[in-house]
Amino acid sequence: MKPHIHDILKLGKEILEIPSPTGYSEKIIPYLISKLNNLPYEYEVTPKGNLLIHLEGNDTSKHVALSAHTDTLGLMVRSIQSNGTLKVTTLGGIIVPTLDGEYCHVITRDNKLISGTILYKSPSSHVYKDANSGVREVDNMIIRLDEVVKSKQDVEALGIQNGDIIAIDPKTQITPSGFIKSRFLDDKISVAILLALLEYAHKTNQKPVFNTTFIISTYEEVGHGTAWIPSSITEMIAVDMGCIGEDLACTEYDVSICAKDSSGPYDRDMITSLKSMAVKKSLNHVLDIYPMYGSDVSAALRGGANIKGALIGPGVMASHGMERTHGDAVEATFELLKSYLNLG
Repeated sequence: MKPHIHDILKLGKEILEIPSPTGYSEKIIPYLISKLNNLPYEYEVTPKGNLLIHLEGNDTSKHVALSAHTDTLGLMVRSIQSNGTLKVTTLGGIIVPTLDGEYCHVITRDNKLISGTILYKSPSSHVYKDANSGVREVDNMIIRLDEVVKSKQDVEALGIQNGDIIAIDPKTQITPSGFIKSRFLDDKISVAILLALLEYAHKTNQKPVFNTTFIISTYEEVGHGTAWIPSSITEMIAVDMGCIGEDLACTEYDVSICAKDSSGPYDRDMITSLKSMAVKKSLNHVLDIYPMYGSDVSAALRGGANIKGALIGPGVMASHGMERTHGDAVEATFELLKSYLNLG
């Protein structure tokens, strides 16, 4: 693994440790903007909260976009129970059984963080017969707060209300063998890749082949991250995670190029071109179909954008649970995007 790829993994770890469940971008977007302050690129934040970074191309007759989403899965306070525990609802399609025993923080309306633990409603094997056998679904899960609370009123006195967002501990680790394992690699590892591309373009004093906008979206996990994009964009790549599992070719060492997901096929010409670029650079890559998946390109197309679209990303195992990818997949994705932008 090349040294600069380890730098991307470390940047990814920094991003992963900033809570940003869907609907809460108050910390992550300012952090990303701070990373742009030493770069010469214009940027803007849309009313919705998406961060758009604009790069002038060598050929200004065409406008393309790369997107990655910084919103993650999470929870929200559904109700406060009489014993001081919280009932929850999900933000996005998290695998609920993986949450049992995980640490979390409730984010109050005044941005106070209150720690807690996500538990099955019958959490003790010494007390409950169904402690092992009970179904871990959202209606059966509670939050145990790390505060002295014995009633609903005690919880409300902390400032916690229905509708407060709950961030789950990502538990990010980078291993000596080159893996990064964490919740929410989908899609914060791709955000790190895009930031690294910006830094690379500036360091090497290169322009992309066309005018290019990097879009960091904040509502992808609930399906409308890029329902609006600038109308001048005619071509867009969603940089998201590659799926790994039954009937799929992708591994944790590949960049995956998606031919079709639940929203339909991606642009044939773009997929063919990306495949050719990967072959030319001898990158670890696969073409796959994701049967239960949607992307920022899907959202843009459904929102009426008149674009050609594609989807690529590093192979990530155990999506929406305890995820993992390898630096080789990150490197392959980075190099393929360099080729697409003609950055050498």
